[in-house]
Amino acid sequence: MGRVIRVKNKYQTYTYELTAPIGRNFHPEFAPDLSPKQMLKLGVFGGDYFLGKNYKEFPQSWFVGAKLSDHGKDPQYNFFKIKASMSWEYWKKKGWIHPQDPFGWFQWYCRYYFGRRSSDDERQIKRWKQMARHVGQIKKNCAKGDLLCRRKQRQALLHWAYDSRKL
Repeated sequence: MGRVIRVKNKYQTYTYELTAPIGRNFHPEFAPDLSPKQMLKLGVFGGDYFLGKNYKEFPQSWFVGAKLSDHGKDPQYNFFKIKASMSWEYWKKKGWIHPQDPFGWFQWYCRYYFGRRSSDDERQIKRWKQMARHVGQIKKNCAKGDLLCRRKQRQALLHWAYDSRKL
């Protein structure tokens, strides 16, 4: 705690402080099922979330066994082997990208999990909570444990740290 992280790559030059213990002291309304390490190991964002190797700020242990593509976004790197996210350009157009986290929600979540707290936390937690509607749809329309039912929704939930394998 109190450690300063400096990020410098072609996408941003940014400094932030870790003010919470890693993986702890989350907002009371924010209870993700999966850590960033678990998400990366399962397979999210087509294996290309960090646009190359722009993840040096995070513990290298998060990337052991991670499904990372060396040839761009590929749905085969996703747990459910299906495309379930919009492009980064689409995210920008919708206004979902905050300058402090130019890669979007998952970058925010990695930094939050790592111990950063920021002025964008409330907005991002609200967006995370809105994804719960997909949990309800899967529970309503699928037999428990039927991983073939609503695979796209299940993959999208994995992208938001909801463990849709348990639904």
